Amino acid sequence: MTKTKKSEFRPNDYVVYPAHGVGQIMSIEEQEIAGIKLELFVISFEKDKMTLRVPTHKASEVGMRSLSSPDVVSEAMKTLRGKAKVKRAMWSRRAQEYEQKINSGDLIAIAEVVRDLHRADDQREQSYSERQLYEAALERLTREVAAVTGGDEVAAAKKVDEVLVSRAA
Repeated sequence: MTKTKKSEFRPNDYVVYPAHGVGQIMSIEEQEIAGIKLELFVISFEKDKMTLRVPTHKASEVGMRSLSSPDVVSEAMKTLRGKAKVKRAMWSRRAQEYEQKINSGDLIAIAEVVRDLHRADDQREQSYSERQLYEAALERLTREVAAVTGGDEVAAAKKVDEVLVSRAA
């Protein structure tokens, strides 16, 4: 295995892994797996109490990326302010699309899911699966906003909530 380019990720960097959200690279280690020496990123997801090992040469292939820029975060906030676009397709198909957007790791796509599934207090109750998807998207969004702004998740959640409530008013 040849190392053509040195990775742009270093220990202590925060990264976004599409299927799990924001994590922190704890170290880069070498392990021998099935007789092959592999260089691995050791990524810790503190909130989920999970550690993930990603081969360094596969990082970009699996969609691992650095945190979004503040510009992308403000674009995501603009997306939240927009009008919810609820398609008239069957729920199972919409749920599948929402799931794909959440797992894409794209902050704007995640913001779209939050916007589309957000319910104001006077709107009808969400189904269990709707609420699960909404909470998953909201958590991913607030974690990345918190990591980008350098604040804590509570402040980021409050910021996101203010945008959603101001939209409804």
